[in-house]
Amino acid sequence: MRPLKELINEAESALPFVTETVRTHPGRCVLHPASPAAADVLHRTQVTTRSPMGAIAYHTGGISVLDGWFRILGSGSKAIPRTLPDWNQGRSDGFYLVADDAFGGFFALNGGSLGNDGNLMYYFSPRSLRWEALECTYTQFLLWACTDFKDFYDDLAWPGCEEVISRLPPDRCLFFYPPLWTAERVLPPAKILDIPVAETWASQMDVAQQLDEYVTD
Repeated sequence: MRPLKELINEAESALPFVTETVRTHPGRCVLHPASPAAADVLHRTQVTTRSPMGAIAYHTGGISVLDGWFRILGSGSKAIPRTLPDWNQGRSDGFYLVADDAFGGFFALNGGSLGNDGNLMYYFSPRSLRWEALECTYTQFLLWACTDFKDFYDDLAWPGCEEVISRLPPDRCLFFYPPLWTAERVLPPAKILDIPVAETWASQMDVAQQLDEYVTD
């Protein structure tokens, strides 16, 4: 592993870019203060602060978008009580989880296991329970998240969902019944629960594996 001093680059830090990106649309994003464990987080992440991911890991506790609609992971905070390396431990293999959303979707940087386009972003969709290529870098993903989702969530959002998401406790995701991956799903959902994000990840991975086994049998 590279030592911490090789990962911190104050002269060419990406923090000004991150800060400017967050401020592009006032009121849309909240950049949380860095955790006291930020140096350890950066060291374990092994990304330099010249990159936006490294700057977010070292200088921030993460970024909340639209009152928790989106959570971009950093060194951890009250609003996003997870760190990049801790969240990836035991979960990622050939990819790196960097963000998630209130609907139970997960964003990851491909390290080779998700496709042949290494170092590009993927989305594990609660609609399909599959990894979907986003065809963008982490930097492009950050710009997209902090400025405009466009029509990405059109088939998940419903009038009033912003208020539901704003009441969502930190580190939890919405769970809909019927589930989003079923043909019976409806909007607005017949029933909405909130469950821990770790439980959301585990349950979706389990169902996705069962579906794969069913298809191949």
